[in-house]
Amino acid sequence: MKALTATEAVAAIEAGTLTAEAHVRQCLDRIAEREPVVKAWAHLDPELALAQAKAADAASAGVLRGIPLGVKDIIDTHDMPTGHNSPIFAGTQSFGDAACIALSRDANAVIMGKTVTTEFANRHPGPTTNPHNAAHTPGGSSSGSAAAVADGHVPLAFGTQTGGSVIRPAAYCGVVGYKPSFGEFSRVGIKMQCHSLDTLGLMARTLDDIALLRAVVLALPPVPVRRDGATPRIGFCRTPIWDDAEADTRELLERTASSLAATGATVVDVSFAPPFHGILEDHAAIMGFESTRNYADERLRNPDKVSAELMDGLTRGLDVPLERYVAAQRKAAAFKAHVDSLFDELDVLLCPSAPGEAPKGIEFTGDPRFNSIWTLAGTPCVTLPAGTGDMGLPLGVQLVGCRYEDDKLLSTAAWVAARL
Repeated sequence: MKALTATEAVAAIEAGTLTAEAHVRQCLDRIAEREPVVKAWAHLDPELALAQAKAADAASAGVLRGIPLGVKDIIDTHDMPTGHNSPIFAGTQSFGDAACIALSRDANAVIMGKTVTTEFANRHPGPTTNPHNAAHTPGGSSSGSAAAVADGHVPLAFGTQTGGSVIRPAAYCGVVGYKPSFGEFSRVGIKMQCHSLDTLGLMARTLDDIALLRAVVLALPPVPVRRDGATPRIGFCRTPIWDDAEADTRELLERTASSLAATGATVVDVSFAPPFHGILEDHAAIMGFESTRNYADERLRNPDKVSAELMDGLTRGLDVPLERYVAAQRKAAAFKAHVDSLFDELDVLLCPSAPGEAPKGIEFTGDPRFNSIWTLAGTPCVTLPAGTGDMGLPLGVQLVGCRYEDDKLLSTAAWVAARL
């Protein structure tokens, strides 16, 4: 049975041909079948999920009408533990819901459970596998969210991105991933890694579902994804690390740019001004300086319970001088203004979602640099599934929009998706 999208399920529930309870049971059946392989869930209570679904059916209200939602396990939920994939927080119950969870409950979502994250949404992986091939990573740090959506466990999930933790796993797993403009979504109740970078993101199988959940998190009426807009002006931005992309990704992006131009889009090459060719070094400086201080309690009080991989990174963060951090913040401010200026003549930028297909093994979650650039820029981003690579695993293309023009980005992405 084909897994329903959130939009399809809401329509069926409103038409009376489906109940939230029945839909949640279908999702639980899929999880029971596939979870031994995919390992997407850090916490799952089927009875609690069904109780929420029955309450949603009784209420007959709310934008989400009882649609199940996966929640990355660094986001607080008052009725489920938030473990951060760390022994420090194993079984820990938060006192309340994160803002995004409270707003989702208000829209009558079913909080299905907590999805696996890498340790503190950093690099040390959890057990989740890629649903297309269990011998490969699903990406990180929002590993479980991407895998759960891709494998039909839930139609919607929350992730977070500090470097590339929404867009990259979504691309690796072949789903739609969306990182909003920095600051649009509340981060209250989400474990903080870097206050200058951390961003709540969304995963789904369609752009319409992304728009639906975006409205819920903003506590605003949904803005439909338009498919009748003007032919877009697209900037093909290879980024300064283009040569680090794998051959199948470079070919995909070149082919996509050519095919979009052939179908009427204006496509021009775009590059960063020379002062910003090393902008990834500034992202690293900001992330290193902030993360080692934001994880001070874990690093200082529980060093024996922090992975060596994370501890090494936090230790390196102590070596970033305040002067270097300040210089990076100033460069980031100038970079944001520079990227904003690119949209004076363009609607979106086209660039890689990831270096290539998901790497083999689950120990390494992949290179986030093609995403870190845009996380630092604060721009909205979306990755669209775009076929497969040499190993038969999903590839994606990333579209980047102007800051605070997220609805326009989603509609332009729909135009592009129809031609992929």
